[in-house]
Order: sequence, then structure tokens, then C-alpha cells
Amino acid sequence: MKDWDDGSNFSQILKRLMDLNKFNIAVPRYTSYPIVPFWKDDHFTIKGYEKSLGNAYWESAKEISLYIHLPFCESLCTYCACNVRITKNHDVELPYIDYLLKEWNLYLDKLPYKPVIKEIHLGGGTPTFFSSDNLDRLLSGILKGYQVAIDPLLSFEGHPSNTTSSHLRILRSFGFNRVSFGIQDFDLNVQKLINRMQSFDQVQAVTKKARALGYESVNFDIVYGLPGQTEKSVRKTLEKVLKLQPERIAYYSYAHVPKLKPAQKSFENHLPNPVEKYGFSHLGKEAFLKAGYHEVGMDHYVLPGDELLIAQKNGELHRNFMGYTPFTSKLLIGLGVSAISDSWSGFAQNEKTIPAYYERLDKNELPILRGHLHTADDLFIRKHILNLMCNFKTTWLPEEFIRFGLNFNYDLLNELQNSGYIQYGKEGLRVDTTGKDVIRIICAALDRDFNKNETKVSFSRSI
Repeated sequence: MKDWDDGSNFSQILKRLMDLNKFNIAVPRYTSYPIVPFWKDDHFTIKGYEKSLGNAYWESAKEISLYIHLPFCESLCTYCACNVRITKNHDVELPYIDYLLKEWNLYLDKLPYKPVIKEIHLGGGTPTFFSSDNLDRLLSGILKGYQVAIDPLLSFEGHPSNTTSSHLRILRSFGFNRVSFGIQDFDLNVQKLINRMQSFDQVQAVTKKARALGYESVNFDIVYGLPGQTEKSVRKTLEKVLKLQPERIAYYSYAHVPKLKPAQKSFENHLPNPVEKYGFSHLGKEAFLKAGYHEVGMDHYVLPGDELLIAQKNGELHRNFMGYTPFTSKLLIGLGVSAISDSWSGFAQNEKTIPAYYERLDKNELPILRGHLHTADDLFIRKHILNLMCNFKTTWLPEEFIRFGLNFNYDLLNELQNSGYIQYGKEGLRVDTTGKDVIRIICAALDRDFNKNETKVSFSRSI
């Protein structure tokens, strides 16, 4: 590796990584707290969860968020850690939609009155695996007779290779104004290794189509640390990304968890070393900031005026299973196989296989596989991990610190403080600029279950 932007160079990157290396351990990504492997299933009941749904409905002023998991893909991206089903048989679309609508109606029966739909996100899998007509059928069934908020957040994930003008038009007709394209990398060698093919011309064309149809935000997902990446290839990918000026960029660290996703073993010999990976992370950060983007939360970069940036400045940024949002949702309902719902005081995850998901719905049951109902300790820690992930600071009352801080990892907190990454005490915790690189480690120091190490779980490394 040669010269880095803004005067950085290999020796400085190496020194920085050596400073951080003692914190380069396997930790959760904290899309939730408690994280799924540490849920207390023995304390969870469907009755208790349904009660929490009603409470969250009123606390959110009847507004709800919907995550709809569409799991099908025509081919397996070998880097992917999502719950997907690989098939080229598109006859699976209609039955799956019918079961989604059945699940939605079961949830509606559990809510006191008709909800106001504030947010919808179509994730996967590949939502654009489904035909535009079938997405029309799905959304018509979801929205029929239900009020949409005045300022809704409606978004979907699209594969650049199969997102058509028809997809974009149909979703736009329902009010969708944000699309996230999974780019990952533009280098042909990297794309072959991860089996994720799309050309720059395809991405440019679908981006232009989306903007012409009125999509206000086109977002790119980029991953660093992928097999085959080099400094030169990463630079070229970043140049192409910035040429298209997406409104948001999610610049994710590749999560290597081959025990959970065996397909990742196919390219283990091609992965960059930790020094290179850390260098790639800073190449991206430097390029985005130089191009006028602002850093928001962890891994995200946005252009001036973005809702997320405004929310962060106002202390209103929130993070849930769908990512960062500009408002706090007290009730997130997840529809579809493996989807997770969040009633603020509890979590529930659906069956992870399609046959089991269908079987439960055939019995007119919510297809919940497992869940967790929060304790007072959980809610305290959840609040502060969310604050750190969104704002890089949090405050607590001294009496709360005494009561709930008993299970903090003080050895780790002191080590982080002595290294200049955080400042903490009886009134709160603040992350210094250099500490953003280890934000997951900082959150782990507050995580009671992680510190107890009650179970062996595979996590990706923090750096």
C-alpha cells in the first residue's frame, strides 16, 4: 500500500491499527439490545408480547413502522449473512405474498384500532426478485383501508441488475421515495469472488431512472474488507460511487462469520489483512468527507440537508433493525420469514424457514419462533447503547449508574478511557473522535450478557 489521502501513509495506518488491535475482538453489531443470541426465551410469552404491542401502539400515537422481509434471490452472494432462499422459480412469489398479508391481518387483530403507517421498508433477500405486479398486490393489500402518515418514510432495497423501470414506477406510485442499491464493490474480480455482478453502467442507468421518477434519495451500500480488494480497487470503486453522488452511502465493514455462513469459506484465502482493511475504512471516510458528505452514526455518510443529519444535530437520530431513521419508532412490526418485531418493551422473531412460517400461519397463529421481554436493566442498557450508536454520547443519573451499572465491564471501560477513546463517570459517557473506530467495543462494555459470556456466539471482529 502506498500513499493515503490527506497526508496519511502506510506507517501511520499501521501505527493506528497497532493502537487499536487490542480492541479488535469479535463483538455484536448492536442492531438491537439485547442482541438476538442473548434473548431470554424462557421469560417470553405470546400473551405478554401481545400486551406490549398494545402499549407501544398508544405510546407511538398509533403510528407504526413496517419491515417486510422478501427472502428470495436468484443466486447466492457468497459474502451475504442475511436470511435468504435461493431459487429461480418465480412461482413462489404469489403464495409468499398471500401469507404476508395473512400475517399482517393477524397483527391488525391484535392492535386496539387501525394504525397509521409511518414507515415501510422492503428488505431481503432481493425485493426486486418479485415482479412489479406482485409488489403492487402486496402493497395494495397492506395499505388498503389504512392511513399513511403525512410525512411517511417508504423505502426498498433494489438489486441494480434486476430493478426495472416498472419496479420503480409501481413503488413510486405508492409514495416510495427512497431506494438503496446494494453495490458492495465495482471491481470485476471482487464481484466474481462474492458472486455479486453489476456493472457501473447498470448502476448509473438505474440511478438516473430513479431520480427521473422522483425518488428523492438514492442510497448506495458499499462494503470494505471483501475478498480481492486492494488499495487501487477500493479507490476506483470510491471514485465511481462519488461520480454518481448518491444522497446516502452506507460504508459497511465486511462481517466474516463462516461458521454461520459456510459460503464465506470459498474466498477466505483472498481476504485483505487487518492493516489493509483498516486502511480501506479510512480511504472511504476521507473520500466521502472530502466530497462534502457528513458522517452520521456508524458507517453512514449523507449529503448536507439529509433528514438523518438534521436528526443527529437535534438529538433525534434513532437506530432499529432497518438501520438509522430520523425518528424513534415505538412499534416496528416485522412481516415475513425471520423478520423481527420491536414493541420497545419486547422483541419477537418469526420462524426462520418458509415451511415453518407457512405452517404457523395456516393455524392462524402469529409465526413467532422466539422472543424477549425487556427487564428494567434491559431498557436502561438499551437506551444508552442506542444513544452511543446514534450520538456517540449518553447521560445517566448518578443513582441510575449505581443501580444499573453493576454489570458494566469496568476493566474495559478504564482501558478505553486510558487509551483516549472515551470519557465516562457517574453522569454519563462520551466517545472521543478517535473512539468512533471502536464504538462496538464501547457498547460491548455496557452489555451485561456479553460480559457474562454465557454462550458461545460467532460475531464479526470490530475492526
